[in-house]
Amino acid sequence: MLVNSSQVSYFTLAAYCDLGLVKYVIFVFVLCLYVSIIVSNLLLIVVICMNRSLHEPMYLFLCSLFMNELWGSTGLFPLLLLHILADVHNVSSAFCFLQNFCLYSYGGAEYLILAVMSYDRYLAICRPLQYHTQMTINRIFTLIGVTWFCPLLLCLVMTSLSNSLTLCGNIIKKVYCDNYSIVKLSCEDTTSNNIYGLFVTCCSIFCPLVLIFFSYVKILKICFSGCKQSRQKALNTCSPHLASLINFSCGACFEIMQSRFDMKNLSNMMRIFLSLYWLTCQPLLNPLLYGLNLSKIRNLCKSLVSA
Repeated sequence: MLVNSSQVSYFTLAAYCDLGLVKYVIFVFVLCLYVSIIVSNLLLIVVICMNRSLHEPMYLFLCSLFMNELWGSTGLFPLLLLHILADVHNVSSAFCFLQNFCLYSYGGAEYLILAVMSYDRYLAICRPLQYHTQMTINRIFTLIGVTWFCPLLLCLVMTSLSNSLTLCGNIIKKVYCDNYSIVKLSCEDTTSNNIYGLFVTCCSIFCPLVLIFFSYVKILKICFSGCKQSRQKALNTCSPHLASLINFSCGACFEIMQSRFDMKNLSNMMRIFLSLYWLTCQPLLNPLLYGLNLSKIRNLCKSLVSA
């Protein structure tokens, strides 16, 4: 029977399997992971907001990055924890589209924030004398606003397009709702969805990556032409950003490959791991990368914890 997606009352997440008593061990592990993400990201947000010495462009962009990690994690973990324990893995249509919107906007914002951070490092390293005149408080909050508003708007349109499709089923072979899985359930022509999906990918991934690439070409050129001390300082500042970018890009690549290509040799557990990597490792890794590598944050965290 052909039905409009707005008439589908629920979707079934079919990637879950019966794990018996092991599900309780997995539940505790995932719960600890979620609590660690919440605590670490919240701690760094509080440290940055409460200390005026950290009210600099780089740290304000970091604060936005940590808030985005909380946004993406909250879109995934509560439902994931519920379904690990549940015997029936259904999710309401409204919540499925809400999760779809949340996770895709998280991914888009992540790349844009990383692009803005690379631009900030480019100005600080390549144009230090003009840095404070160019990176004004108004420009900082404009850039932060753009990194949040654009993905939210793009994903709202994408979710609306998917919601208007006529569907032939309601089974999603994943542990969370995603747009590509919903579009694959359609019985009608999805050309407009595919074209818009390509446009969103371009705006959310390729454009930020181009900006990051050119920023780091300029940064590396300055680094290798300067003295050893300035080179070391620049590399120490940029290394957490590069590690974060590579980690997130690998996770996004894993997700795209296992979603769009027929990878029958992979076990169900490996498919689940690949689809969750970009949503779980990045929110956990970023606080460690920046908290341990940036001395100002590290020292203030130590003083806050020991107080």
